Amino acid sequence: MTHDLLTALRPLLAAEARAEAPAAGAEPGDLEQAVWLRLLERLDAEGPPRQPERWLRRAVRTEARRTRRTSGRERPYEGDPADDGDRGPEQLALASARRRDLRAAVRRLPGRCPRLLEALLSPRDLTYREIAGELGISQGSLGPERSRCLGCLRRLLAAEVAAPGARG
Repeated sequence: MTHDLLTALRPLLAAEARAEAPAAGAEPGDLEQAVWLRLLERLDAEGPPRQPERWLRRAVRTEARRTRRTSGRERPYEGDPADDGDRGPEQLALASARRRDLRAAVRRLPGRCPRLLEALLSPRDLTYREIAGELGISQGSLGPERSRCLGCLRRLLAAEVAAPGARG
C-alpha cells in the first residue's frame, strides 16, 4: 500500500512543488523533499491519509509558507560564524599563507579548473547558476566538473607535500 501510494503521488507532488516554489523562493526539489519526509513521518505515526491528494496539496502549501517565513527571517552572517575572532598574529599569518598557497595551486590546474575553482572560492558566494553563466557551461555539469577539478587539486597538492624523512 505504501509503495503504491508513493508512486501514485509522485507526479502530483512534483507538479504542486513546481507551482508553489517560485512564490516561496525555494527550489521545487526542496519542497518535494520536505513533503516526502512529512508524509513518511505521518505514515509511521498515523498511517496513510484518507484523502492523499488533498493531504499532499495542503502539505505542499504548508511547506511553502514555512519556507517563506523562514527565508524572511534569515540573514546572512557578517563573518564566519565559527570564527572565534581570538586568533593571534601567528595564526593569521599561517592562514593567509595557506590561502595564498591554495590559490597558487588552483592557478596551476589544467583546463577550466582554475576559473571554476576561483568562482567557487569567490567571496561573492556565487550560486551554481551564476557560476555556470560566467563559465558558459551547463549548471548540471558543474558538479562533475568540480569533482574532477578537486581531484586534480588533491593530486597536485599531495605531490607538493614533502615526504617524511627517515626516522631514527
